[in-house]
Amino acid sequence: MIRNFIDNVIRAAGLKVGLLLRNLQDEIDRRSLPKFANDPKNLHFESPRRISNPKCIWIGDDVSLGPGCLLSATRRYPGAFMQGATAVEPQEFEPVIRIGDRVSATGYLTIGAACKVEIGDDALLASHVFIGDNQHGHSRIDIPFKYQHLEKISPISVGAGCWIGEHVVIMPGVAIGEMSIVGANSVVTRSVPARSVVVGSPARVIRRWDDESNAWITAD
Repeated sequence: MIRNFIDNVIRAAGLKVGLLLRNLQDEIDRRSLPKFANDPKNLHFESPRRISNPKCIWIGDDVSLGPGCLLSATRRYPGAFMQGATAVEPQEFEPVIRIGDRVSATGYLTIGAACKVEIGDDALLASHVFIGDNQHGHSRIDIPFKYQHLEKISPISVGAGCWIGEHVVIMPGVAIGEMSIVGANSVVTRSVPARSVVVGSPARVIRRWDDESNAWITAD
């Protein structure tokens, strides 16, 4: 009986210490955030994380972003971080990343913007989602691709209430309509109508919401 009492005390103490450490980490995460273009309220953004040019990034209220996320607003390419870069004329951009209210991302979300990426209110993003409004150039073979000019630059939007599954890639110029679902491992190369379910590589519509039957139906 004494043994059970001691075990219970140790367990309770461990839970309290764990909670204190978690609260401490949350406070460190909050205090170490950079200054964004706005002042988001109740932002939960776990570390580790990488944020490039936060003054070009707007984040709504009550947003939760898990660990390992990269928000990269590219103002100049190639950037100064590319040591030993081939001598090419750098590109200049005015990027915008805009994340709506109550957006949730499990973790390892990558958003790369040279133009504009917008995520609507209440969107849900699973882990390892990649959203990029540009691609690396590959028109030459005498210059490493990482140093070539960015191309196919076109804005991306993810509508309000969307659910983006695990390991999804969203390509430049794509607009995903509100309340749509993108299945895991999909590569979205063209725009998605509102209230649709898309899967595959390239992603295609397999279901759409039918107001008359108030249910998802197979796409025509």
